[in-house]
Amino acid sequence: MFNVCTKRLLTAGSSSGVCSQSYHATCALWSPEDGGTKRQHRGTQSSKPVVSDGRRDHDRSVRSRSHKFGGDGRASSEIRKLSLEDFPAERVREKPARPTWTQPGSRVQNHEVVFGIAPCLLALTQRRREAYKLFVKDGEALHRSSVLKVCEEARHRRVQVQRVSKKDLDRMCSGRVHQGVCLQASPLGFVTAEDRGRRHGRPDGALPLWLVLEGIQDPMNLGAILRSAYFLGVDRVASSVRHSCPLSPVVSKASSGAMEVLAVYGYENLEEMLRLKAAQGWHVVGTVGADVEEPSIPVTRCSDFQVSKPTLLLLGGEGAGLSRGLLSLCQTLLSIPAGRELYPGIDSLNVSVATAILLHSLLSSRHSPTPRAS
Repeated sequence: MFNVCTKRLLTAGSSSGVCSQSYHATCALWSPEDGGTKRQHRGTQSSKPVVSDGRRDHDRSVRSRSHKFGGDGRASSEIRKLSLEDFPAERVREKPARPTWTQPGSRVQNHEVVFGIAPCLLALTQRRREAYKLFVKDGEALHRSSVLKVCEEARHRRVQVQRVSKKDLDRMCSGRVHQGVCLQASPLGFVTAEDRGRRHGRPDGALPLWLVLEGIQDPMNLGAILRSAYFLGVDRVASSVRHSCPLSPVVSKASSGAMEVLAVYGYENLEEMLRLKAAQGWHVVGTVGADVEEPSIPVTRCSDFQVSKPTLLLLGGEGAGLSRGLLSLCQTLLSIPAGRELYPGIDSLNVSVATAILLHSLLSSRHSPTPRAS
């Protein structure tokens, strides 16, 4: 048993006005590094008052640990850094700065926040947007190769990179899955000008296929459609501007960034565009459910249809499908046959799934036009 004798430290306002002295015959100290054991230190009489200072205790602790690496306490900065990294609880970390992504009156006031690894990376590499600032989750996200690649591309484009907390990123994208990165950039809208000469990677001599969308209102569906259209090789995506969801960051994330690559053409009047294409010899193909019959328009299984000339494939919105005006312009209607007897209420496919099936069927069947005889 150890005796500890310590005189009480008197305040400056006490009657005696005497600063106490501390006497330690033997004291027992508890140290978490000892794994729960006590270390005994024999001290001598001290003529200085005992002062409790958290910062001084922290510095003394760091110096004592540096003896393990440098012996005399004069270790290099690199070794000191290693010493602190061995004790992460003692590391002093700077708090990430508050994001400055809403600045009234600034040049980035008309902006939106793109979120997700693929959308942010493609928004930077494709250069269809003006990028203002990249926000990255502080901490472990910076050690992922995918995040580092986005940061490198941002620096390559001279875009400022700012570390922020996960809470800030969640607020930027309204709690959606951001994967640790958000990009403040200009909006990306529908293409309205004709882009002549671009073939979007169509094989030489292959017949063009355009996907025409009317009234797709769910951004998740639109994103999934764009992803399938890009993957399968559609030459152009056209969409009605009215009664359709805009090309938002949610659409970009749902498309896994395909929206940043594949231009989507917006039309105020789809009927006028379809009439023009039909007059140029294009085949206007609509889509209906398997149990829908249009007396004046033949309905064909998608697996039985072959693309033999430039084709426009029309898809309607969720629930209502194609409008009467567009249906009247169709030369053929396609359906996807069910593989079993279906219960009411689950007798149809999601529009994005149906689009992927139809596109795969049509693009697999298209062939080069027959060469003219010389």
